[in-house]
Amino acid sequence: MNDVARIAVFGTESTGKTRLAMRLAEVFGEPWSPEYVREFWEVRQGRITAGDLEAIARGQITAEEAAVGRARRVVFCDTELLTCTLWDDLLFPGACPEWVRAEAERRARSFALYLLCDADVPYVPDPQRCFPETTARERAGRIWREALVSRGLPRFEVRGDWAERERTAIAAVESVLRNRGA
Repeated sequence: MNDVARIAVFGTESTGKTRLAMRLAEVFGEPWSPEYVREFWEVRQGRITAGDLEAIARGQITAEEAAVGRARRVVFCDTELLTCTLWDDLLFPGACPEWVRAEAERRARSFALYLLCDADVPYVPDPQRCFPETTARERAGRIWREALVSRGLPRFEVRGDWAERERTAIAAVESVLRNRGA
């Protein structure tokens, strides 16, 4: 993995990850990597099974690496492999391939920062989303937060309205780039 700073926009569904990843890419003039499973879901017309988890993981890795290949200093990942394992465990308990789990752990260490998006923004319905209820969103938020905390991964919590999210995320990325001398 090259010297490009990888920034994961991390969190459960409907927390503004795609919007934030796209905005950060625009502000910094760098690429972003979309969440591959969204494309996979569309192609499969919403039919995903446990047997698809390996293909989804490979697609996520490929999309991320393509964006890294276009980056000069930083790349923004709308999701990453650790997120894939969290969803695998929620939706298909026990079905996550071991190589995906091992690769997620390895790749997680390559991220300079995880921008952990709080679920304090309104839920936006989408056919791909599972947890519209406040309690379910809070539970998922705790799972995502614990995934970072338990691994000691670098994180910055993003919350508030869209302007506040953008402002604090930009400042966090600028700090990472300054610390890296980029």
